[in-house]
Amino acid sequence: MVHSMTAFSRQTHEADYGTLTLELRSVNQRYLEPHFRLPDSLRELESAFREGLRKRLNRGKVELSLRFDAEAGADSLAVDARRLGELSRVLAEVGQHCPDAPQPSRLALLDYPGVLVREGADQERIKADALSLFKRALDEHIEGRAREGERLAELITARLDSVDSHVAEVRRLMPDILARQRETLLARLEEVRATLDPQRLEAELTLMAQKADVDEELDRLDTHVSEVRRQLTQKGPIGRRLDFLMQELNREANTLSSKSVVADTTRCAVELKVLIEQMREQIQNIE
Repeated sequence: MVHSMTAFSRQTHEADYGTLTLELRSVNQRYLEPHFRLPDSLRELESAFREGLRKRLNRGKVELSLRFDAEAGADSLAVDARRLGELSRVLAEVGQHCPDAPQPSRLALLDYPGVLVREGADQERIKADALSLFKRALDEHIEGRAREGERLAELITARLDSVDSHVAEVRRLMPDILARQRETLLARLEEVRATLDPQRLEAELTLMAQKADVDEELDRLDTHVSEVRRQLTQKGPIGRRLDFLMQELNREANTLSSKSVVADTTRCAVELKVLIEQMREQIQNIE
């Protein structure tokens, strides 16, 4: 169910007119951010590619690169007279306003998009093949995201198991910790017990025990871990939800650390924070 935002796919199509090669690369990003590198003759396919990515991907910085290598002798170069005429008209108008501006060379004019075209190849056929190539590459790309997501889910689950172990250890230690804390405090106050109000002393001991009691934090840690496990089985994008849950887990770990009165709970709190940070780093790649 988990999909990574990191993947790569490459598809190639060979025909009598030449070779089409399409590559898709993606890395983590908060939103879907597509970038395109297309040959001028296939530039109009960008809107179809963009819509295809939008329908099947939710997040990630995606780079789509399409290369067209024409077969030698399959077509010939020609000038689009209409396009060149429009360009000449615009340049003449610019010359009226900026007479001192240098004029472009003929080679520069040919380099302008749409002026130099290929004749002989069926452009509609090439565009149709490019769209089919895009669909295959996108299918492969999504499969790659799913495989990477499965590995990320395994890493996160292993760390969740470790979190459960540390929480269980703190639960096991807490009764003994509270008892030892109470005994230590009573021993220190034994010398001045006669001068203290017994009811006030008992109230202070109860308050101190409440401050050191971390049952509520442990319960919330269990709840958040259960929710992370549930999210890992859901369909659709879950990265932002998981990132929020990591913030909540870290909040409880910090509270546990602040309430710590012995080295054992401090050590467990530190281990929890390390595990949560490791999970958070992996979650940054989840869609």
